[in-house]
Amino acid sequence: MRIAMIGSGYVGLVSGACFADFGHEVCCVDKDPSKIEALNRGEIPIFEPGLDDLVANNVREGRLTFTTSLSEAVKSAEAVFIAVGTPSRRGDGHADLSYVYQAARDIASAMNGYTVVVTKSTVPVGTGDEVERIIRETRPDAEFAVVSNPEFLREGAAIADFKRPDRIVIGTDDPRAKGVMSEVYRPLYLNQSPVLAMSRRTAELTKYAANAFLATKITFINEIADLCEQVGANVQDVARGIGLDNRIGSKFLHAGPGYGGSCFPKDTLALIKTAQDFAAPIRIVETVAAVNSQRKRAMGRKVIAACGGSVRGKTIAMLGLTFKPNTDDMREAPSLDIITALQDAGARVRAYDPEGMQAASAMLTDVEYARDAYGCAQGADALVIVTEWDMFRALDLKRLKAALTEPVVVDLRNVYRPEEMRKNGFTYFSIGRV
Repeated sequence: MRIAMIGSGYVGLVSGACFADFGHEVCCVDKDPSKIEALNRGEIPIFEPGLDDLVANNVREGRLTFTTSLSEAVKSAEAVFIAVGTPSRRGDGHADLSYVYQAARDIASAMNGYTVVVTKSTVPVGTGDEVERIIRETRPDAEFAVVSNPEFLREGAAIADFKRPDRIVIGTDDPRAKGVMSEVYRPLYLNQSPVLAMSRRTAELTKYAANAFLATKITFINEIADLCEQVGANVQDVARGIGLDNRIGSKFLHAGPGYGGSCFPKDTLALIKTAQDFAAPIRIVETVAAVNSQRKRAMGRKVIAACGGSVRGKTIAMLGLTFKPNTDDMREAPSLDIITALQDAGARVRAYDPEGMQAASAMLTDVEYARDAYGCAQGADALVIVTEWDMFRALDLKRLKAALTEPVVVDLRNVYRPEEMRKNGFTYFSIGRV
């Protein structure tokens, strides 16, 4: 099947490469000429494990191409996926749908024959209706259907998530469109991945509901961690105790500095705004978003307290900058708020992240970047573990202690065991453990 992917960012590039790997002919489109030129040279603009090889293999086999010409990609496509950004709109927090609607206009002008237009971008309820209206207004004679097909990709595990999904959500009542989408995802039927057919509006809401629920789980266990610290309990044991209940499940019950990334902060806010617009406020999600926002800066205060109540003139070493490991994504990363809080309190900050330093340097000022973890710790008055990259899980503790001026470690991801760290002479602080 011939597929056009409008948008070659994270979702578009991963989805396009995976569809090509299934055997489809995929053309990824982006308005940024420099991005397309880089992709055509084999340079991947994002870090995602395995994506560079996947793209290279399918380009070599002729199934995956890149272009700035939307019309060329769309006119021969049977299915056109919209995978453009939907950032929070400045001022009110609603999802900015201008890129989606412009893509709809461009697709309408270019499509040739019956075309299934698929919204892969995360969009509020009713967006598909507006996309359909725009296309119909632009091309009254066009044969087409608009389908919602939200993505559920985790950064750092996106290829596996795409090829072995928990479910595939397809939102349409059009039988012909259902047939096209069945052909698009036919290779996954061998894996017996559940395909959930529903209305378009239901599919749009399903994506927001999923992300809001996961954000709620994270925020819940973070607040339980705060309580654990006050009463002398262990949040990891609590998480195991409740996670083994199959009604709850163990995933997303890892206490930490708060959620970040490109999805949870943006999508919870968009859901809140949509609910308010329809006079059906979701107060639980409103509280989750507020608590998470406050938590990130509170982690800066936790570091200050660990340093005796003042970090003025001190050097704080930060291990990890990205919002999670195995990505270079710095969007809404807790490290941004933590570093700002430390700098506001007079600290000097030195940081190391294996993939995120280039992006961080465009978002932070007055931060020194190190070449490795031990160089980051050298001469620092405290070390903070912010992102649980694998390379930080088995540090040489003797070497680490020798590098630090003061053996203070604040572990915001609970990577190490408290008894082990104290045995090795560290003044150690973690999340929800005493």
